[in-house]
Amino acid sequence: MPTVANGIDMQWNLRRARGESYEFELHRGVLPKKDGMVRFLAYTNYANMGIYRDAVNQYLEGKVAKPDITNHPLQTTLKYGFGVNLEQALTPNITGYGRFGWNNGKTESYAFTEIDQSLAGGVFVNGRKWARPQDRFGIAAASNALSGDHRRYLALGGTGFIIGDGALNYGRENILESYYTVQVWKGLYIAPDVQYIVNPAYNRDRGPVVVPGFRLHIEL
Repeated sequence: MPTVANGIDMQWNLRRARGESYEFELHRGVLPKKDGMVRFLAYTNYANMGIYRDAVNQYLEGKVAKPDITNHPLQTTLKYGFGVNLEQALTPNITGYGRFGWNNGKTESYAFTEIDQSLAGGVFVNGRKWARPQDRFGIAAASNALSGDHRRYLALGGTGFIIGDGALNYGRENILESYYTVQVWKGLYIAPDVQYIVNPAYNRDRGPVVVPGFRLHIEL
């Protein structure tokens, strides 16, 4: 785990910070005679993380000018969560999937992004129909949310390592994405995509925005 939220420097003392992940896979779909897989995931993280409610109470008691999730003595705090992922073949060329993720949301968001709950799903089609069996076209949607404590912290002027601008007119962050993955050469893939985001960073006063993207994947 990093020494600060989303930082580069790692905390190598495992008594102070560490992370554990757990995964169970069931190689079976929900539709008869069609391939599928269900994955169950869980994690526990220990790090020098703050508590959103404590940061809010410090501000309401007049101890700080604005809520600050990092304003606490060195401590080791637990953050935990789980996820479920379902992949299901619908036809020989079309696969659907759905995902749900959740974390306790009371403890500081510490790595990768600030999401306390996420629901996503989509379908992708391989390119066999147009003689490009390694290509893939897909469309997906996601809806992300924050916990109540996290929302209040941001609404009162707190900031995280990614989001926060002094106010929050809260709304779920909803995303629609479309992409096409092209096999350029054996082991080399490129994938242009575009995302349409409503309530970016969970703020109804922002967006919607269109975000183009480009991915490069190399297999050796």
